[in-house]
Amino acid sequence: MTSVEVTSAEEPEVEGFAGTLFMAAIATMELANVELGVRLGLYETLWQRGPQTSGELADATGTVERYVREWLEQQAVAGVLEVDDPTQEPQTRIFSLPNPHAHVLLDDDSEACMKPCAAVASFVAKSVDIMTEEFRRGTGVPFGAFGVHDLQAAFTRPVFRHHLVQNWLPALPDVQAKLTAGQPVRIADIGCGAGIAALTIADAYPQARVDGFDLDEASIRTAEDAAERQGLTERVHFEVQDAGDPTIPGGYDLVMAIEMIHDVPDPVSVLHTMRTLAGTDGAVLVVDERTDDAFNVVGSELERFFYSFSTLHCLAVSMQSEGAGTGTVLRADLLRDYARRAGFSAVNVLDVEHPQFRLYRMS
Repeated sequence: MTSVEVTSAEEPEVEGFAGTLFMAAIATMELANVELGVRLGLYETLWQRGPQTSGELADATGTVERYVREWLEQQAVAGVLEVDDPTQEPQTRIFSLPNPHAHVLLDDDSEACMKPCAAVASFVAKSVDIMTEEFRRGTGVPFGAFGVHDLQAAFTRPVFRHHLVQNWLPALPDVQAKLTAGQPVRIADIGCGAGIAALTIADAYPQARVDGFDLDEASIRTAEDAAERQGLTERVHFEVQDAGDPTIPGGYDLVMAIEMIHDVPDPVSVLHTMRTLAGTDGAVLVVDERTDDAFNVVGSELERFFYSFSTLHCLAVSMQSEGAGTGTVLRADLLRDYARRAGFSAVNVLDVEHPQFRLYRMS
């Protein structure tokens, strides 16, 4: 057991830091309770059916009233739900989900949707076990071991729905001109994940053909199912394929990699393949985290978010096969170095504002 003596002058800092961690513990457990509400359909039912008692909500969701009652009270104390009269008997209290909160919890396409943040609670529990061993071993961890493909897709879905066609593609004038003119356009989505970006483009532009490549089989299955549901299988093709494979046939008008370069063990090979696939006339677009330009201990909230994901997931994925070990915090200068080594002569940051992502065009 370790004993750490502190001076009287240090006591306020001790109390402040202890309080910070205590509040973090509360926040973590409250996130876990939000995830329970999502998984059990409690929010969805409250929104669809309106204010309900614990018994009514339990009956409607096939759950046990006593658990639901405790959850409803916890949600009210946490400020998520409203209760009409707290002085009523527990089983007669009526709880409701305010409209703004419903928007944040249920609208998957909204940029304000925080449902993926709730899912972080279960991800962290699994990741801590994985990373405890990985910190000692240092051999890297496959992306699929974390089981986060649904979580990652949920985080990026609103971004693709609101920005990809609206202002990201227009930032590539040559590609956009072909798309708006109705010309046939071939696009390669490297590290396509669940395929939301590829399907969003294909849905917006009927003449676009998109090939998505990813090593994660679960993500590709999800993408193929989505393409089937949307009736886009003739123009969108997904394949389990190493993004650094130089044998992928080229001739694409656009080759893009969105939020994946920081994850791959060999980013230089992936970028080299992207350059080859684009040939002399195609465009190469890399979208990755909008990190600070340099390390700073007074980091922004996003920088804290990036670093937390890096130690719990992204760094380990990029460490496989004695990989580059990039991690989530991929700064612009390091990406430029990777691009130079891959054969690109220029990396231009596009004039597109987004709080989380930065767009790079490589040539």
